[in-house]
Amino acid sequence: VATGGLSIPQMGATGFTYAVAQQFGLGIVPTRPGLVPFTTSSRALEFCKRLAGVSIPCIASCNGASFAENLLFTHKGISGPAMLQLSSYWQRGEQVHIDTLPGFDLLTHLKEQQSARPKAELQTILSALLPRSFVEAMGETSIPNQAMGQLSAKDMITVAHTLKDWTILPNGTEGYRKAEVTVGGVDTTVLSSKTMEAVEVPGLFLIGEAVDVTGPLGGYNFQWAWASGYCAGQYV
Repeated sequence: VATGGLSIPQMGATGFTYAVAQQFGLGIVPTRPGLVPFTTSSRALEFCKRLAGVSIPCIASCNGASFAENLLFTHKGISGPAMLQLSSYWQRGEQVHIDTLPGFDLLTHLKEQQSARPKAELQTILSALLPRSFVEAMGETSIPNQAMGQLSAKDMITVAHTLKDWTILPNGTEGYRKAEVTVGGVDTTVLSSKTMEAVEVPGLFLIGEAVDVTGPLGGYNFQWAWASGYCAGQYV
């Protein structure tokens, strides 16, 4: 069985794999879209729409997973390599934490700029580090546009925390239609790791996306499909 998962139904993906597995009593790990853009709602959606097309290098984290990649704002929410990677670990209701200046000590930089350029506006200082459109959008919600000399120590701590641990709550993903992979599938414990044959059903082999194996971006999922197919092919 090499009929894949549920991702990209417009190319023919169906639940056939899981129907076959259930018919033979094989365990199935619940499926969900993976390597897929996030969607947002309400104020977060308006924020993302305003910045659609803007990309920011970041470290994005949730549910114990963390990726240093680019974030891309879209008309539906947030995407880019960082979000696609994270979507395979995200669970509904969880916030995504984003460090918009990875590896950079923003608080120390703000203190130095306050001493060196007290009349400069905060947004001017930040726009040298981040896209101006992002800084201006943040200025309407959580970052004041004041002269550096007017900022208190608490103000600078708040600004640094906001940009180093910015949180956004997705309301979902763009689903299987946009997902590059299907997380979940036929439980690997019911298959031989050497032959991909069902342990309790001799002659039944399941490979690739049908199985609960999901890799990161970069061709790993293609490689798994080819490798598992090769293994099964040696014994069919």
